[in-house]
Amino acid sequence: MAIALGIFLALVLITIIFTIAVYNRLIALRNQFKNAFSQIDVQLKRRHDLIPNLVETAKAYMEHEKETLEAVIAARNIASQAQAQASKNPTDASAVQKLIKAESSLGGMMGRLFAVVEKYPELKANQNLMQLAEEISSTENKISFARQAYNDVVMTYNNRREVFPNNMVAGLFSFRRGQMFEIEDPASKEVPKVSF
Repeated sequence: MAIALGIFLALVLITIIFTIAVYNRLIALRNQFKNAFSQIDVQLKRRHDLIPNLVETAKAYMEHEKETLEAVIAARNIASQAQAQASKNPTDASAVQKLIKAESSLGGMMGRLFAVVEKYPELKANQNLMQLAEEISSTENKISFARQAYNDVVMTYNNRREVFPNNMVAGLFSFRRGQMFEIEDPASKEVPKVSF
């Protein structure tokens, strides 16, 4: 009887220790992917801050392209709002999905803007525009690297969360699946060309 009780207590203790270890590992991974998201967040904010300056610079030259400029600003505002929502809680898959959609739309609008800029030689030669375009291009590259790092961490978290027996602990403590930051539109995956 004492041996059976000892074995039972040992199994309970092992189960508790295992559960604590899995829980702590999932917390650490979730915190890593939140941190990785914050790196994307910083770069998106930088890009969102640069866009109005770019539009203001282009506005003086592009009198007949008001629709394009307004569409870029509208897409930027939507993306900025989606970014604010997602940065509050990067574990909210629907908020991250809305951000991805908004950023895809903004990327398409930026590509359209740069295509229109090609029609205006005086604008292409503007030093301020060239500097802003370079900063946006650099920021786009940083976003791409941050997105890759984020996706790597989210994949590690999701894998750890989904394997047996970790999935039981994850379900018990409501660890939700992390949302990958993948751009769905193939045309939006390309960095907008900003060479002048």
